[in-house]
Amino acid sequence: MRAARLSDLDDLAVVDLPTPQAGPGELVLKVGANTLCGTDVRILRGEKTSNVVLPVVLGHELSGTVAEIGAGVEGYDLGGQVALMPGVPCRRCWPCTHERENACAHLRIVGYEIDGGLAEYVRVPAASVEAGCVFTVDEPVEPERLALAEPLACVVTGQRLSPVTVGDTVLIMGAGPIGLLHLQLALAKGARAVIVSQDGRERQEAARRLGATVTVDPKTEDLAAVVEEVTRGIGVDTTIIAAGVPALVDEALSLARTGGYVNVFAGLAGAGWAELRANLVHYREVSIVGSSNTRRRDYRVAVDLITSGRIDTAALVTHRFGLEDVGRAIDAVIAREGLKVAVVP
Repeated sequence: MRAARLSDLDDLAVVDLPTPQAGPGELVLKVGANTLCGTDVRILRGEKTSNVVLPVVLGHELSGTVAEIGAGVEGYDLGGQVALMPGVPCRRCWPCTHERENACAHLRIVGYEIDGGLAEYVRVPAASVEAGCVFTVDEPVEPERLALAEPLACVVTGQRLSPVTVGDTVLIMGAGPIGLLHLQLALAKGARAVIVSQDGRERQEAARRLGATVTVDPKTEDLAAVVEEVTRGIGVDTTIIAAGVPALVDEALSLARTGGYVNVFAGLAGAGWAELRANLVHYREVSIVGSSNTRRRDYRVAVDLITSGRIDTAALVTHRFGLEDVGRAIDAVIAREGLKVAVVP
């Protein structure tokens, strides 16, 4: 089979590899689509090393169909469409046994140390199958839409930790694919208003098409004044930082209502240091939370949101490439062309 394997720093090549076979307890999937994200670029550049073991086939946002079923595996049909949660939790450590398996101390991840979805086929380890990380769908959907269950599941997890409820006002800082998924989910959960802060006309327009109440260019407009007007001077209930800019943490605190939430959802640039006024946390009783990866229960929710049409992931996929053009696909992500880039083997 053909696969995009990362052998060393910046050494990504499409090569011939043996087509995987399903051992006991395993599945082999024929990849339908693999969408790319900034983490793939960080792995490629050597900026992301945690959980990464080279050489590895990249790709962790994927969907496919069941091509082979190993001995002892039940509940799957040959040819059935599935989405694969890339994280494989150990289910034994403290986070796993306390409803935080997304922070598993022994997490193994497809596309990081287990060969991933930038290939014609992918072998799903027995530990992943046994844990229930392979999710079936009742009705077929476009592979690119279903591949986005992974980032959407992370968004679902994030909004559990910084809850959005009916009538809330939400501020989303950053209108990349993640920010746009947060926007849609907040609206689906009944938010009264969603303010999206993002420079650049293209992504602002995407946010408006997907239902943003108001969009703000923070480089040319006064975000604080917009928040003041929309919230009638109270401040926002929940702010999602969906851009890796450290200065946004303090700004988000200044815009939060008393008792509000600030979710540092994006990994911050560099070492991640952010200077903030802790008295804003103290006097306004603001909760700062972080969110990373996802849980199996949230992945199931994400799949159902996509298949039901309640979350429009198709609107995010603006570029498609074949596997042989994976270099061009990566370049499109780096150049921030469009929104989401899909590789379709």
